[in-house]
Amino acid sequence: MHCGIILLAAGGSLRLGKPKQLLLYKGQTLLNHSLRAAIATCKDNVVVVTGSNAAIMQREIDEKTVTIVVNSDWQKGMASSIVKGLTMVLEKHPLTDAVMIMACDQPFIDAKLLKELMKTQQQTGKWIVTSDYGDITGPPTLFHKELFEELRSLEGDKGARMIVGKHTNETTSVSFPLGRIDIDTIEDYETLIQKNNNK
Repeated sequence: MHCGIILLAAGGSLRLGKPKQLLLYKGQTLLNHSLRAAIATCKDNVVVVTGSNAAIMQREIDEKTVTIVVNSDWQKGMASSIVKGLTMVLEKHPLTDAVMIMACDQPFIDAKLLKELMKTQQQTGKWIVTSDYGDITGPPTLFHKELFEELRSLEGDKGARMIVGKHTNETTSVSFPLGRIDIDTIEDYETLIQKNNNK
């Protein structure tokens, strides 16, 4: 399978008050943690979509094997970043069979999970493989090329969840209970650091 990864890092972190992409966890930023997982999975086909604080993000990215796309419309919502990312993935690798969409604020993402998404798609043939947090599902999520046009038509701030909801018969999932932990507020970050320190 020729798989690409779109790492969404364009948000302004308004609830946090500073770029959450640059928060440190276990000695590296959340952004670079996510990047390393992505590169270990699809090293030649990783696109990072930046927007708010784009110049700062670019300086932070220490990997040379990724493509950075700046979404000047990031304030319009997540959909614009997905469209930008997918367009670049297909421009660089037209034969891509599937893309995974990742957020950069999930500290427990790793390459093992991303490879399991790919393996599950190949085993089941489903168009969508999402992550099951327990009572809800969410990113990272893999989309087969059958859905690329639907991804390209997304608008607003709904992300790709509406596509998952539309194709329930073509959706399966892998277990990722720690996926529910993401960083939106300073309280989220402080809780994460405290739990890590107590281990």
